[in-house]
Amino acid sequence: MCAPAAASVHRVRPIFLSLLGLWILQGTGLHGELSEEEKKRQFLKAREEIHTIPMTPAPDAAHPKPKPKPKPDPRPEPEATPKPKPKPDSESPATPKPKPKPEPEVAPKPKPKPKPDPEPETTPKPKPKPEPEPVTPRPQPFNPPPTPAPPVTPPPVTPPPKPDLERPITIEKNGFEQAGGFQPARQPGWFERWKYLTKPVLKQINNAPVLSRRWRYIVVHNSGTRQGNAKAFEYYHRNVRGMPNGMAYHFVIGNGSSSGDGEIEIGNRWHRQIQGGHVHSDYLNNIALGICLVGDFNRDTPTKRQIEACEELIRFLRQRVGKIDSKWAIVKPHREINPPRWPTDCPGDKFPYRWIHGRFDQPGT
Repeated sequence: MCAPAAASVHRVRPIFLSLLGLWILQGTGLHGELSEEEKKRQFLKAREEIHTIPMTPAPDAAHPKPKPKPKPDPRPEPEATPKPKPKPDSESPATPKPKPKPEPEVAPKPKPKPKPDPEPETTPKPKPKPEPEPVTPRPQPFNPPPTPAPPVTPPPVTPPPKPDLERPITIEKNGFEQAGGFQPARQPGWFERWKYLTKPVLKQINNAPVLSRRWRYIVVHNSGTRQGNAKAFEYYHRNVRGMPNGMAYHFVIGNGSSSGDGEIEIGNRWHRQIQGGHVHSDYLNNIALGICLVGDFNRDTPTKRQIEACEELIRFLRQRVGKIDSKWAIVKPHREINPPRWPTDCPGDKFPYRWIHGRFDQPGT
């Protein structure tokens, strides 16, 4: 429907322009000056200019642009004089206008159907898990508990025969019985001679503040080493074994390796009159003096000078500490006084036990 209208516009445009020119001429007052012949000539000229325009679809035939509306002229239009109708000129016959062929109608494009709005995605609901079927426990065969084996009773250990002691050892107290005062120092007699107890040794023994009824036992040990002296034992017991009071013995008798053969050395525990560390019992350590002979008496025997020096020292110490209940202090080797729960072989298998028992086990000695 739009294409024929566009073609008619193209055919009418020259006629309109010619008429517009005549109207302008009439409006300006020039139409009176032209003759009839001049008017006729201009009319014929304008008609000849009309020619057939091939009908071609405009590029925007489907969507023609609207024509702009002409702006109204503010000037008043003059009265138009009636135009004389032009006579047909016999000389120039009019060319018949060809009828325009109707253009085929262009079918309008179908409008695209609006797509339906996508449905909102919904979160799929989780499928319910099937409930587990109850498992029936299988009956297990009854296993009777194993019969405990009867406890193995170790064969009775026969303790070694206890030596006959003058005084029974009762390990029930903790500490020692408080003494009533200090024991006076003992001075050697006019006719008494000491071979190994030199004057400096006697002076140190006498200067110690010995309490009455304090020391009840004198215990003899071996060092378990073939050499040594009081200084070496002091370092070993304090720094290696961690004993804060140092050397565990009160006295040491050398064998000639690190000190003189039969030389008597006095330890710090005698000077301070404190308990020893030579017996595996706190009670016995508080009431027993310790004498160590340097040597390993499981392999060797003590020297003659060591035995003589040990006898002199025990005799003098008995007199220095005094009697308890009219009896001298008891002299025993280490293994005969140590508690049975902690047996020991000190002072060794080659120590002269007959000598020590025959010399100091007799009453009144």
